Amino acid sequence: MTNEMRYGDSEAKEPLHYTWCGLEDVYLCSGYERIPTHEGDDIVIQDLDGLHRVIGEYLARHKKSLSGKEVRFLRKQLDLSQSELAVLMGTTDQAVARWEKGKTRISGAAETLVRVIYLGHVSKAIDVQEVLRELRSSDAPMSDKQIFTETAEGWKAAA
Repeated sequence: MTNEMRYGDSEAKEPLHYTWCGLEDVYLCSGYERIPTHEGDDIVIQDLDGLHRVIGEYLARHKKSLSGKEVRFLRKQLDLSQSELAVLMGTTDQAVARWEKGKTRISGAAETLVRVIYLGHVSKAIDVQEVLRELRSSDAPMSDKQIFTETAEGWKAAA
């Protein structure tokens, strides 16, 4: 099989069991082309980035619970190492590794956070990763008063 992913025809074909993304339950009904070679068929997938984005959005929005392989898929789509994801989530890289290997189940709150981080990444509506980084590095003193000021640009939190 070639590593090349290029545009081919998009007519409906026999579903392709697409395991190259690291997931065992993904099938493509179209958007791929089989190219016969002397070593067997090469598979060419159209818009691979778009396919992976849709798989990620499906997992984040519709999957009742995420498997370890699905957590790994989302992390890789975020282009984060286990350590980087762990820092964003306030856990350890070993915890992320155990989730991904299926050795421990990811908690509901952690699973939700993985989903939110992914959806924030693809929607660009809010940079969830930046918010989490700011929260982790924030050294604002604890106060019993939260002070806000109206300015010409709108309301602002007092520094």
